[in-house]
Amino acid sequence: MSKRSGSGLGIWLLPALLVAGLVLAVWQPIGLEPLLAWGEQIGSAWWFLTAVMIMIAVLFTFGLPGSSGLWLIAPFNHPVLATVLLVIASTAGGFGAYRFSQRLGRDWQPSGGSARIVKLLERRGDLLTLLALRMLPGFPHSVINFASGVLGLPLATFLAATALGLTIKWGIYATAIHGITDAVEGEQALSAGTVMPLFVLVALTLAGAWARRRMGSDAT
Repeated sequence: MSKRSGSGLGIWLLPALLVAGLVLAVWQPIGLEPLLAWGEQIGSAWWFLTAVMIMIAVLFTFGLPGSSGLWLIAPFNHPVLATVLLVIASTAGGFGAYRFSQRLGRDWQPSGGSARIVKLLERRGDLLTLLALRMLPGFPHSVINFASGVLGLPLATFLAATALGLTIKWGIYATAIHGITDAVEGEQALSAGTVMPLFVLVALTLAGAWARRRMGSDAT
């Protein structure tokens, strides 16, 4: 598989998982109530949330996919709380990656779509560009973190874009996931408030796919 096709699949990974959760909520091939009950017992415990936040921060610091922590927090906590916790952990991880990548310097040599992101930030490393990259699916946070550190983008701008962009992005994801979880647990029909974040997510995903395609065409 080519790097371009692989990155294209990455754009749709989280939305695909959300849709899979929606299908399970309707079909329910297995009993989900025991799983949800167990998750609520552990998923809202302070020690568990602290451990997940530390895990997210450490993974992002070393360029690993810390976004997986979303699925350990969002289903079992109110979207506002989940968003706050995810933003704090992700921003801390972004700061760690920013500092860590400064030690790597030019030894970090990305390729493919990652290299195009670096070139974009080299030309335009302003707040709005960083904010757009943070919000749109398909742009790896680890690449944004490392590129910002290697290029020496202003730390205040980097942190502001990270916190604001991820507040919007994680807020949409957390609302969608929590809404689906509540619908499954209460055996209720999906409301407009539950479905709307999914439509917003699809719109952002399409925008992210268009942006990546545009970056690829500009690079050729």
